[in-house]
Order: sequence, then C-alpha cells, then structure tokens
Amino acid sequence: MPHNVLFLCTGNSARSILAEGILNFKGRPNFTAYSAGSHPSGAVRPEALRQLEIAHIPIAGLRSKAWDEFAQPGSPKLDFVLTVCDHAAREVCPLWPGQPITAHWGVPDPAAVRGSAADIERAFREAFFLLDRRISLFLSLPLKSLEGLAVKRELDHIGQATAPVDHK
Repeated sequence: MPHNVLFLCTGNSARSILAEGILNFKGRPNFTAYSAGSHPSGAVRPEALRQLEIAHIPIAGLRSKAWDEFAQPGSPKLDFVLTVCDHAAREVCPLWPGQPITAHWGVPDPAAVRGSAADIERAFREAFFLLDRRISLFLSLPLKSLEGLAVKRELDHIGQATAPVDHK
C-alpha cells in the first residue's frame, strides 16, 4: 500500500504543486502525493507547470485546491503532511485522518518574485530543484526500519537541506 503524502502551501499554485508532481513521478508505486492550500488561488502557475514539463513530469490532473478536501470523510489516509511555505506552517491545519507525521520544508516563494521573465523562471527553477533534492532524500529513507519519531527527525532534517547553488 503506498504512503500518502500531502504537500501544503497557502495558495497551492506553485511549490506544493511542484512537490506533488515530483513525488508522484519519482515515488510511484510506493508513494502517492497530493497538494492543497489553506487559501487556494484556484489556478496553477504556468511557470510551475513549465518546470515540471521541462523535467518530463506529467502535469495532467494538477489543480489548485483547498486543504479541507483532505479532512473530509472518505479522503485518503495521510501518512505524511509536509508544509512547503512558512505561512501554511503557522496556520491551524484541519485534523487529518490517521495522525500523519508532519514536517516543514520551507521553500522561498517563486510566485512572489518580481522582475524580468528570466528572474521569475530562475526562481521557479530553484524551487523545483530544492524540492526535487528534498524529495530524493525522502525517498532514500528506510521507512520500514525507522520508528515514527526517527522518521519525524529525518523529515525535519531534510527540510533544512538545500539545493546545489547553481543549476544553470
């Protein structure tokens, strides 16, 4: 049975969408990823979709949605809930079915970057690579041999991991 992972952000338009796409691509069949926002924007940023397409990661079905969807009866039992923005990490989350392990993996908001098209593209690329690196570390964890608190410690540690400096 796959582990269900929910990535949370405020708008669910960029970082959490990137994480959902990356984990669903790299983690199948052992992981199923979802994303949601506390105040969803209702639209996925085209720059986020472009980064996924560049990496040959499927984008079908990605949409901006509220985190309440995952607190409803019949929603997937969550094993992990990972916040990827500081605002969502400080908010009071719904009660998730199954008491998932939670951690914060803060990523700078590429949607907040102002500047040239190149500046914005660079910000989305950096967010993609940071999430890709953290997800790769997460996938390398021996989850079957770690106890709950050890997994939580490892997830917190991964949240501090940074991407290599230059991805040009």
